[in-house]
Amino acid sequence: MTDQTGRPSEERLPASRPSSAPAPAERFSAPPSAHRADLTPERAARIVRQSANARLVGFLAVTLVGLFVIGYYFYELGLPGGLTTPRLTVALEGQQVTEVERGYTLFQANCAQCHGANGEGGKGPVLNRQDKLFAHLSPEYIRTMLQAGGRFACGNAKSIMPVWSNTGNPAGPLNYKQLDYLVAFLRAPNTQTFRVLDPALAEPVIDPVTKKEKTFTGWWDPNYKPEPGATPYPACWSDEFNAPAASSAAPSASAGGSAAPSASAAPAVTVVKEAALNVAFTVPELSVPADAPFSIEFDNQDAGMPHNIQIKGADGGILFDGDLVNGPGTVTYNVPALPAGTYTFVCKVHPNMTGTLKVGS
Repeated sequence: MTDQTGRPSEERLPASRPSSAPAPAERFSAPPSAHRADLTPERAARIVRQSANARLVGFLAVTLVGLFVIGYYFYELGLPGGLTTPRLTVALEGQQVTEVERGYTLFQANCAQCHGANGEGGKGPVLNRQDKLFAHLSPEYIRTMLQAGGRFACGNAKSIMPVWSNTGNPAGPLNYKQLDYLVAFLRAPNTQTFRVLDPALAEPVIDPVTKKEKTFTGWWDPNYKPEPGATPYPACWSDEFNAPAASSAAPSASAGGSAAPSASAAPAVTVVKEAALNVAFTVPELSVPADAPFSIEFDNQDAGMPHNIQIKGADGGILFDGDLVNGPGTVTYNVPALPAGTYTFVCKVHPNMTGTLKVGS
């Protein structure tokens, strides 16, 4: 104890401890060769080789990254001179093709029953005519028709064209993407071929005979231009058929004449009957005597749809153009004498309605 009294100071100091032997230096130090400041030739050569390898690896890495950046740049934007197509363009074209194919499926399921499978018309107007597709059936017009219904075109509240958009009033069954698909299909070019997709699986339909994918082409001709001074297609499709009737001049002497008399000829002796029902003529073949005027009693039984009878010669020339009658309604056509032969009669509003007129000797 250092605080004891009565004892010499040296006896009050702590007792000294004997010195211990230091630990061997070999346990905590690197071997003597690691402390050498000079480089042996072998060590210098090894360092040079390692540095060269590192520089080679770095050069290869930078080269690969540079090539990747250059390749990706041209992959995105395309090679100069149009050698390749930009990626975004390829993706956009693929998306447009998909929209057209899906639009075709929607059209066949919902629209073909009125407008025809190929847009040739039926209960509804023709859609595949180039003069209509040129400017009248624009994407904006088609989308508005699908959203507002047939009353948008002619102001007819009783139009059989329904509202298709689910944002319309009343709401229809199709959403905005499906409307886009229909617009894409109706505006698809006839220079491109598309696949027919299965409605349930969205997979290409295989023809059981040819074992190949079924395809279709669009209707719109990108190269079509109307004749100079041509009358634009009317905003209301039925206005096309409201033109004044042609004069009542007699048709030409041949079955292929091109005169177009109206229904104002002298009363005829022979009377035949024809009717329109479900966008078709109920009597597919009529027979009348040659070189004598005759009458056609026409009964349009399709409510809300205009029909008429138009007689054509062998060359497609119009020999008689009857007045339109809105269904239900009747009219009597007085047709001038026709020479012997076989003629075709159609409805000019619905060209898919056809029949045969046999004029005997």
